[in-house]
Amino acid sequence: AHVTITDREPALEFLESNVWANLPSELHPRAVVRELTWGKDLGNFSPGAFDFILGADIIYLEETFAELLQTLEHLCSEQTVILLSCRIRYERDNNFLKMLKGRFSVNEVHYDYSRDVHIYKAQRHSHKDDF
Repeated sequence: AHVTITDREPALEFLESNVWANLPSELHPRAVVRELTWGKDLGNFSPGAFDFILGADIIYLEETFAELLQTLEHLCSEQTVILLSCRIRYERDNNFLKMLKGRFSVNEVHYDYSRDVHIYKAQRHSHKDDF
């Protein structure tokens, strides 16, 4: 697999050092660390170019929800599978899930009771669902 690992600019140096420290050297060419701020400079990423998007604990700042949704829409094709792992701490977290369900088919695929962590699978609605 070829993997793109993203974060905001202040975290990139630390992220890259972790990738290189934990990935065998022969796999380094398959992993790319790139800056991504939700809703910004999305033209730097080809639309719909990702097969899988994994997000862990990214649903917590309500002021970023619209930009996160915009970013997911840009990065996804109808075949892209999104897996989001999160705790639902506040009602605003449920608000993001409602926003996501407006644009994607969303199902909870796992719940870890001991850690109170949900894993949701999302895929873009196909156009045939409109009929």
